[in-house]
Amino acid sequence: MKQIKKIISTVLVSASLMSFAQVNFGVKANLLYRSDSPSWTIIKNGATTVYNDKGKNSAGYNFGVSAKIDTPLGIFVQPELYYTTFKNEYTIANTTIEAKNNRVDLPVLVGYNVLGKMLGIYAGPVASYNLSTDNQWNDFKENATKNFTVGYQFGAQATISKLVLTARYEGAFSKDQREFINNNLVDIQYSVKYDSRPSLLIFGVGYNF
Repeated sequence: MKQIKKIISTVLVSASLMSFAQVNFGVKANLLYRSDSPSWTIIKNGATTVYNDKGKNSAGYNFGVSAKIDTPLGIFVQPELYYTTFKNEYTIANTTIEAKNNRVDLPVLVGYNVLGKMLGIYAGPVASYNLSTDNQWNDFKENATKNFTVGYQFGAQATISKLVLTARYEGAFSKDQREFINNNLVDIQYSVKYDSRPSLLIFGVGYNF
């Protein structure tokens, strides 16, 4: 009986807080800088010939929409939806292979307002689905092991009138692993493997309606 009362009390308190919550919608755009070091490995007939080559990271970007739900206690929930793109390149036999990330990202951040609503700190999970897989680079065919990944973000944002400035870090719980197979060689098994746990420094600007 006591547990039921606690549950009912929690639901009533939550409902009361949500009834006083303020919701703001906005748009955001960010620049992405990779801070991880992916590895590329060349495999010939089952043997590693070149390994731990980092390739070349390229800066990326994303853009999307967000909602910020403020409660009277200063706590807020901020779901966001982005289209995100970044890549790493590796050149072999006059062919540049790209490990592309063209993703749909869904961060759900929980934070706390500091100095009123001028400054906020937050953290939360981000679910990502990679739209760019099974690409062909001359003789090399991409074979991605997974399209869906889960990571985390934490950071801060400053709000000046309707303008929002953000800085955050994104890490990954799971690895991004792919294999690029050369299908045009009959007598030789030749492939290039890509292994990364993406981490991003994200800086952006937004506008609240």
